[in-house]
Amino acid sequence: MALNSVNTNAGAMIALQNLNGTSGLLGATQNRINTGLKVGSAKDNGAIWAIAQNSRSDISALDAVRDSIQRGQSTIDVAISAGETVSDLLNQMKTKALAGADASLDTNSRTALANDFVALRNQVAKTIASASFNGNNMLKTGATSLFSLADTSGASKITVAAQVMGLGTAAGAIITFTVGSTFSSAATASTLVGVLNTSITNVNAAVAKLGTGAKALQTHLDFVGRQQNTLTNGVGNLVDADVAKESANLTALQTKQQLGIQALSIANSSASALLSLFR
Repeated sequence: MALNSVNTNAGAMIALQNLNGTSGLLGATQNRINTGLKVGSAKDNGAIWAIAQNSRSDISALDAVRDSIQRGQSTIDVAISAGETVSDLLNQMKTKALAGADASLDTNSRTALANDFVALRNQVAKTIASASFNGNNMLKTGATSLFSLADTSGASKITVAAQVMGLGTAAGAIITFTVGSTFSSAATASTLVGVLNTSITNVNAAVAKLGTGAKALQTHLDFVGRQQNTLTNGVGNLVDADVAKESANLTALQTKQQLGIQALSIANSSASALLSLFR
């Protein structure tokens, strides 16, 4: 037979303990719904939180990789644009030199063609000199290869070689005429035609190499984007709450809380029932 006591209400203590437990679960569920996370801090699940944080670090670091690749793309795009312009200018120069190689041409006409040739030649030099992005010029004399980050380690790089288009005497120059090249006779004009043919072939090959490098950067940028998406989804799988499930659980816990309050109220009324024994 249970002890009827006015000093100790075991039923009320049990009801209160159960109510407190339900309130704790209800608070945790509400927090998961509010934040959308089932693991919001290390207190929720230390191991999962650490794994998620490491992945978040990689996702953030990949932003720096994307920035590096995109800067590289812009640098190469400027170089390609300049290279294509140089190729067009060389074609025009070849036309002028070829016209000047006509032995039947009078002196005044040849001089006019030579003046046009010099203007185009100077434009080639200006185009090469101005082909810079963020201080990086892949066409000028002394240009160095482009190095873009490939991964979050910082050690792996995507390399695109510079294509030096300096005129004539520049080290590694692929344009074979000099800054002072011109013609004054049919013979010198004819010689320049051959020089220009070589330069045109070299420049077109160089622009093609830059195009290949640009495509490599775009391919890797696409990969980095997919890698970030995969990592982000992975983190979500680890820490995101199932809101539909939590919503259903919230309703159940709210009902359970109300029942707990009723149970506590009933347990607390048991002591007052003893008074009826003395009436």
